Amino acid sequence: MSDIKQNLHSLRGKLQVDTEFGTFLGDTRIRLLEMVEVHGSISQAAKAVPLSYKAAWDAIDAMNNLADHPLVIRSTGGHRGGGTLLTDYGRKVVALYRALESEYQTALNHMAARMNSDEAGDFQQFRQLLKRMSMKTSARNQFAGTVIGLREGDVDFEVRLRLDGENELVAVITQESAENLGLQIGMEMNALVKSSSVLLLTDPHIRTSARNHLWGEVTRILNGPVNAEITLTMPGGKTVCAVVTYDSVEKLGLALGEQACAVFKASAVILCLYH
Repeated sequence: MSDIKQNLHSLRGKLQVDTEFGTFLGDTRIRLLEMVEVHGSISQAAKAVPLSYKAAWDAIDAMNNLADHPLVIRSTGGHRGGGTLLTDYGRKVVALYRALESEYQTALNHMAARMNSDEAGDFQQFRQLLKRMSMKTSARNQFAGTVIGLREGDVDFEVRLRLDGENELVAVITQESAENLGLQIGMEMNALVKSSSVLLLTDPHIRTSARNHLWGEVTRILNGPVNAEITLTMPGGKTVCAVVTYDSVEKLGLALGEQACAVFKASAVILCLYH
């Protein structure tokens, strides 16, 4: 999909690459990846785009979560003291996007010649339709997964999603929702979890009734006016975010580099299917 603007006799668009899980790449994210390659620093890359530091990290986390392989990695140590690096896979994605963008603009140029004879009202209705079809979510955590298990109950429906080689998610939805989604083994889906629904634990021996437990390393702590936003990076590179109180941060001893577990109920997972 593109954000199309009519400018006299031409069409200009910003390419946006969507997967079945939602938006994956756009011009801002590509420029962010390019600046990471140039500066080797997320803070410098964010300034160059420009983006806020938090928005830059959120975008990188989202891309890494949706990609088959990480596009950006954090490095530690070395003569430069560590930093942020674009992976070989990330470079390939950027190159492919730029090549696709060039072809896309060429197609728009050809389309402009044909649309000059169309009614202006039709064009405006088309733009409005694109806006209505766009969907954004306030859920902080977004995961791409494959359905690997289905269990039908008397009232609810349990769905197991494989996120990567080490992590799974369990969601519990209603029978009606399962029917509307047309759930099948092997189906690719999106799982949304609000950060406020995520609890953090550090003791591996604690047992809970929550079905979902995702272990990772604390890679970011963002202090807000009331609570703290904690980001865990799982071994496969995917991330999960939780919003907890300052008191919880102190009691759990949460610090960069420490291990913690993100815990949330199966009923807190929202499943989405993109056509």
